Amino acid sequence: MALRSGVSFLRFHALRSSSRLLSTHTRPEVQQNGKKIAEFPGAKAPYVTEMKILNETSYEPIPIYRVLDNNGDVLINSEEPHLDKEVLLNMYRSMVQLNQMDKILYESQRQGRISFYMTNYGEEGMHLGSAAALTPQDLVFAQYREVGVLLYRGMTMTELVNQCYGNHEDPGKGRHMPVHYGSKQHNIVTISSPLATQMPQAVGAAYAFKRTPNNDRCVICYFGEGAASEGDAFAAFNFAATLECPVILFCRNNGYAISTPSSEQYRGDGIAARGPSMGIHTIRVDGTDTLAVYNAVTKAREMALQNKPVLIEAMSYRVGHHSTSDDSTAYRSLEEIQKWTTDENPVQKFRLYLERKGLWNEEAENTLVKDSRNFIVRTMQEAEKKKKPHWKEMFEDVYYDKPFQLQKQMQEMEEHLKKYGEHYPLDSFQKE
Repeated sequence: MALRSGVSFLRFHALRSSSRLLSTHTRPEVQQNGKKIAEFPGAKAPYVTEMKILNETSYEPIPIYRVLDNNGDVLINSEEPHLDKEVLLNMYRSMVQLNQMDKILYESQRQGRISFYMTNYGEEGMHLGSAAALTPQDLVFAQYREVGVLLYRGMTMTELVNQCYGNHEDPGKGRHMPVHYGSKQHNIVTISSPLATQMPQAVGAAYAFKRTPNNDRCVICYFGEGAASEGDAFAAFNFAATLECPVILFCRNNGYAISTPSSEQYRGDGIAARGPSMGIHTIRVDGTDTLAVYNAVTKAREMALQNKPVLIEAMSYRVGHHSTSDDSTAYRSLEEIQKWTTDENPVQKFRLYLERKGLWNEEAENTLVKDSRNFIVRTMQEAEKKKKPHWKEMFEDVYYDKPFQLQKQMQEMEEHLKKYGEHYPLDSFQKE
């Protein structure tokens, strides 16, 4: 041990001596704009002799990209995406259908027919603009307010209503809260209630895609500015950047996290400012401008497939209440809501764009609204008549081999229902 210690000391002393000798000679300096660049392992930056303390006002805010003005006019022709007529009409029809579904299901919750609901008013442009820029094989991790994405990708209003009513045709078999949709067929990962849990999961899925030979798929992960305060968000940003994952991190900044306004949610230049600081390519876009969102996600997808993760912050406004458990007039004025409903309405803006192109008119609007509303009402009436899943379903689909504890609980439940079944509405549940 003494010999080893002595050798180590001699090596250390020799290194110190050589470093002193090197310091007496002139070493070439890395220069940038006439300033010496420090080359620490953790940062490459110029040296300065004047101390500067930086804050959010030290930089220009990240600009907001848009294509349309509030009247639906294209600002610069070169930025207008050349989408097929049917694609544009499908995007708009999905918006109108979404609005009608929100109205009917919100009312149904108020009538006590379902337990919970969340509307999507004010955010339709983000949904349809982003969905149209993706391919069917891309994987979607949603938060809970992206129903337009689901409709555009092929989920039917019938499937969505069945989920909200939790009947036996609900793919989740009634085990989840309303609006917690998912579809393996359409590459939509089932929604979870806890905020931001989907973010590191999405980055992990993207990393798996990266490791797949000849990968042509990316992941898009939607989240709100409130969810961006969670630790999972920062972990996702860091893993996406350092592992260079094919992922689009899409922030819906709608101004409110339930009752918390963005002014109390964070400081600095919004969520977009976190992208460059963490090594992620970043775009800030007008979320009420469907075409701008389409262009942003198209470019982001192109970059993601080159293993360059992209953060998109889409600026918008949540017109509706956070959910049926919320009354937003308790923390914001009706005048504020009305301003965003009229001046920055993404559906109205996109409709005006279509009308200027000769693709839409008042007659088509009235027909679509009427047909969509009637279909949703019929679908809702049918959904509530369908039986609930068999009660045994609550014990299924978690374990491949059901553990002893669950078998015991199911047996006890069966014995309980045999004895006290008349006290339960068993006729409203499917038979075994």
